[in-house]
Amino acid sequence: MALLRSVGTTLEMIKWEHSVFALPFALTAAVLAAGGCPQPKQLVWIVVCMVAARSAAMAFNRWADAALDAANPRTAMRAIPAGALTRGFVGAFTLVSALLFVLAAAQLNQLALLLSPLALALVLLYSYTKRFTRWSHVFLGLALGVAPAAAWIAVRGALDSRILILSAAVVFWVAGFDVFYSCQDAEHDRKCGLHSLPATLGIPGAFRVARAMHLAMLALLLLLVHLFGLGWAGWTGVALVAAVLGYEHAIISPRDLSRINAAFFTLNGIVSILFFLAVTTAVFLERRHTG
Repeated sequence: MALLRSVGTTLEMIKWEHSVFALPFALTAAVLAAGGCPQPKQLVWIVVCMVAARSAAMAFNRWADAALDAANPRTAMRAIPAGALTRGFVGAFTLVSALLFVLAAAQLNQLALLLSPLALALVLLYSYTKRFTRWSHVFLGLALGVAPAAAWIAVRGALDSRILILSAAVVFWVAGFDVFYSCQDAEHDRKCGLHSLPATLGIPGAFRVARAMHLAMLALLLLLVHLFGLGWAGWTGVALVAAVLGYEHAIISPRDLSRINAAFFTLNGIVSILFFLAVTTAVFLERRHTG
């Protein structure tokens, strides 16, 4: 019973339901790679890979940042500093999640298995980047940005350079909203010697960078739609993403961060789902037309 409670607390701590952030982009790549619906086995193991990798990364982040979280009033009540979980249990959860990720990769193909340790290293490295670089947001983007390329490999067993455009778009998308989110801790980070764009540039300067990152994301999505010939459905998907991002930028400002959770957690999940639906529509319309 105690074990189940600890697992439940860990899942709550890592917000496992927010796997929805990058999962639809991974599924977008899988649909593009398959030219339609991937095999059920591929879909199942891609989802397991995504959830396991994110669970490992988030649990490791909480493990690595336990002392930092305890010193920050905003995060002091997280499970480890609050005493609800031990670092040992969270470390064990991280290890189990990592092993599950490797096992799932092995069910896909040889290249996926060979690259799985590299993918794990990348998603775990992020936890330490705020200690030495203001660009830690980009490292977080890279950790999630590998998902589309990995999903393509999962389906095809090889990499196509075109899908790296979607990976790059995800990098800029994630980095941009992480810049927004870290504005909450700008003053604390400066005092503690931690690095972030808000701590370095100030909140107004960080907002300008986040806007530029999201504009870069939209430009890359337009290029992706063009290269894959996704037609009106693809263009519509980019327009919807632009609209949601525009709303996200409208409801927060350097002077008012009160709606940051709505922008970070709700709207970003909508972005990835909308684009997945648009691309899936485009691919199946093309199949029906050519079939």
